[in-house]
Amino acid sequence: MGVVSYELVVNSPIPPAKLYKALVLDSDILLPKIMPQAIKSVEILEGDGGPGTIKKVTFGEGSQFKYSKHKIEAIDKENLKFRHSVIEGDMLMNVIEKITYEIKFEQSPDGGCICKESSSYYTIGDFELNKDQLKAGKEKALGMFKAVEAYLLANPDAY
Repeated sequence: MGVVSYELVVNSPIPPAKLYKALVLDSDILLPKIMPQAIKSVEILEGDGGPGTIKKVTFGEGSQFKYSKHKIEAIDKENLKFRHSVIEGDMLMNVIEKITYEIKFEQSPDGGCICKESSSYYTIGDFELNKDQLKAGKEKALGMFKAVEAYLLANPDAY
């Protein structure tokens, strides 16, 4: 097994607590609402929404994948941190054991937010991810982030 990691840092004019609530705490409802072509639905399969919870994400018709299962590893509302792993689904392509995402939201000097995401891909056997596969993962994460940011900018009273 190999591990390939990357980091993504994004600045936003949205305050960190507001972005955390929308992108982490309410994402199961918000993402299918604003990105139905990418995410059709999110359902809890087991757990109460806290650490250990398993969720099934069903992707929309605009996605190349059908579904994935995610396990919530940690939620730290006070420090605006969140960690979860993709543990099953066709996005793992039978060559990745799991993908772990750790996200942290920090206050920026201008009143907005600095979002830091680190992603780790745990590959099976000798499989190596190429730069294009990593770039595609970064672009999808950034696209979701920007969609939520745009929604919050257009709906300042939300959250």
